[in-house]
Amino acid sequence: MPAIMPISDLRNYTDVLKEVDASNRVYLTRNGRGAYAIMTVEEADELDRLRAVHAVLSDLKKAEERSNLEGWVSDEEMQKEMGLED
Repeated sequence: MPAIMPISDLRNYTDVLKEVDASNRVYLTRNGRGAYAIMTVEEADELDRLRAVHAVLSDLKKAEERSNLEGWVSDEEMQKEMGLED
């Protein structure tokens, strides 16, 4: 379960950071509302990786939908367009 603390607890930031590990974020509140989250670098890197994967999959889905509407380009046409002809 994540730790939820008021942002004023950062005065003792070492105690707050002790609560953070790979499976536990610390959420900081300001005026009783969520304001920030503290997580490990590994978790942040994993979130970045997942965002990138999501973006690629989203672009691929849009490309597939567009190609189904407009038609596919043959391999030969693509190679010619890219200047890869023999």
